[in-house]
Amino acid sequence: MTVGITGLGTYVPDDTVTGEAIAAESGIPEEVVVEKMGVREKRVCPPGGDHATDMSVKAAEAALADAGVDPTDLDVVVYHGSEYKDHVVWSAAAAITDRIGATNAYATESYTLCAGAPIALRQVTAQLETEPIDAALLVAASREEDLVDYGNEDSSFMFNFGSGASALVVEAADEGEDSDATADGDESSDAAPFGGRARATVHASAAETDGSFADDVVMPAGGSKRPPSEETVREGLHTLDVPDPEGMKERLGPVSLPAYLSVADEALERSGFERDDLDYVALTHMKRSFHERVLDELGLDPASDGYYLDEYGHVQSVDQALALEAGVETGRLEPGDLVCLLAAGTGYTWSATVLRWRG
Repeated sequence: MTVGITGLGTYVPDDTVTGEAIAAESGIPEEVVVEKMGVREKRVCPPGGDHATDMSVKAAEAALADAGVDPTDLDVVVYHGSEYKDHVVWSAAAAITDRIGATNAYATESYTLCAGAPIALRQVTAQLETEPIDAALLVAASREEDLVDYGNEDSSFMFNFGSGASALVVEAADEGEDSDATADGDESSDAAPFGGRARATVHASAAETDGSFADDVVMPAGGSKRPPSEETVREGLHTLDVPDPEGMKERLGPVSLPAYLSVADEALERSGFERDDLDYVALTHMKRSFHERVLDELGLDPASDGYYLDEYGHVQSVDQALALEAGVETGRLEPGDLVCLLAAGTGYTWSATVLRWRG
């Protein structure tokens, strides 16, 4: 069985907010916002448009066109984007499935916050390998920038949140059914998986969670513990907050880098590779110095073996698709490269999935 990504699509809104504007509103020096936080600018949604499903549909249509797949051929649509979507309790996946015309697919949702892309790809790969289905659509969107209060210094590490969407068409084929399919790891073969349609073939994944961070990033009101009310709105409790920023930083600092490296190494090992085989990392947007350190620890050059998304900011589980597209556009990601999708999300979960890029 070969599982491949045959279509890739992204969408970002037209409106932008610059690092200079964030600095002016927050009171944080512009140099810190642009250089340390890594936000030259980011995309933001207009209040009345570009809802999560709107952006997801646009990314999905681009991915389906890229794959040459009709939406009626999809067996499942998985939304793995933000829980902050068009409505509070609602299936974005079902709405997206209907809007793109995927009449033969069932819809489901998967939430791992900013660690979602590698895990959603892991989940759907397992489905394709074990169930009698052939094609899946992974779609994600985020506009959590709406939930950021630039006057709350405690949540400043979230000032990089931007908006956008991504979609991946993921297909499976038995090698006996697809005469052009090859073993995933055979980068020397001239044969082309999925008749040359594959953007990438999928290897193994890994993930780990430290649940002691579960309450470190919250929107205080809106859930069952503190339902929305006139009081919660008046008190500004419907934006993201970090109850103990110094405590979170003190506890997260020692464990974050080892966890990133651990899931990357485990995914590589499960795939039959090691760090020296790695060519490119599509990494969650984070402060610039830590981005560079992660790549350096993996034996890669941040200037050529990854892409820093400082013109997008952090778009939750959309980051990995944006980094793949940017890598292709800048010539950093080439056919034959071994790629690691590497992510982390509050909760705190770290995740990785290994791909062989095909072009």
